[in-house]
Amino acid sequence: MTNSFGATSTTDEVLRGIDLSGKRVLVTGVSAGLGVESARALAAHGAEVIGTARDLSKAQGATQQVRAQAARGGALHLVQLDLASLDSVRRCADGLVALGKPFDVIIANAGVMACPKGTTVDGFETQFGTNHLGHFVLVNRIASLLRPGSRLVNLSSAGHRYSDVDLEDPNFERSPYAEFTAYGRSKTANVLFAVEFDRRHKARGVRATAVHPGAIRTELSRHLTPEAMEKLIAQINASQPKGAAPFSYKSIPQGAATSLWAACVADAAAIGARYCEDCHVAELASAPGVREGVQPYALDPQRAQALWRKSEEWVGERFGAD
Repeated sequence: MTNSFGATSTTDEVLRGIDLSGKRVLVTGVSAGLGVESARALAAHGAEVIGTARDLSKAQGATQQVRAQAARGGALHLVQLDLASLDSVRRCADGLVALGKPFDVIIANAGVMACPKGTTVDGFETQFGTNHLGHFVLVNRIASLLRPGSRLVNLSSAGHRYSDVDLEDPNFERSPYAEFTAYGRSKTANVLFAVEFDRRHKARGVRATAVHPGAIRTELSRHLTPEAMEKLIAQINASQPKGAAPFSYKSIPQGAATSLWAACVADAAAIGARYCEDCHVAELASAPGVREGVQPYALDPQRAQALWRKSEEWVGERFGAD
């Protein structure tokens, strides 16, 4: 797959020359950061964007630029969704299904990071319940709306390297809670969900992938103190091979670029059941502390199937035959 994009590419660069008129895209988390930028770029190229947010009034203010820059045919419609409440997730999904309009892309963008120990409305550890289980229920409930040729893009993170999923103790009931371990579990789950969703739907022309947007200054890091961020950056730099470039932040348009590249530009067969970063498919990298690449456990198809079955048990729903 030829690719002229990289870590510094922006949303406008990856979508340059692409007409998304007639395309319908669902983006979760459009009240700040990457979600707003993804919606803006998509609508600016003619797509109809359905954006979800927990706080609709906040999203209304944050997305004024999306409407202002929408091209002919481009639009944004807001829908209420709290991923930390499965009742809210099901209401949102039921409303979309009742509307009956198909989607060309779902970008599962919303999430939380490194938050203090807590639980969702349904009693799941906050990061795992929000980042994985909320999207797991939402996407599966609206999967029938995905047209042949459509794509699911799950936002994961390099943070998946902190931990594999724990299928026996997802809520830290028997192990001590650590913010980044919990985050890592949820981000690994995002990749594994894409792997298994891709396996189940590719025969009908629907592909799924996971992406790492890069490190960006957004509201996602609101639970981290400046001191904690400095320590984290120092750890990242210390773990890099000699001569590697030091850690640097991406801008928000650069951070959202990989999501839109995977959603609209990349070859579907090349990214299906894979993990992408910096607008390319990532290589396997099993060494600890490596900043680039994907841990093999995150792409393990058997692990993906096991997580799917456990997730169905946890949420009390079945989504199709194995």
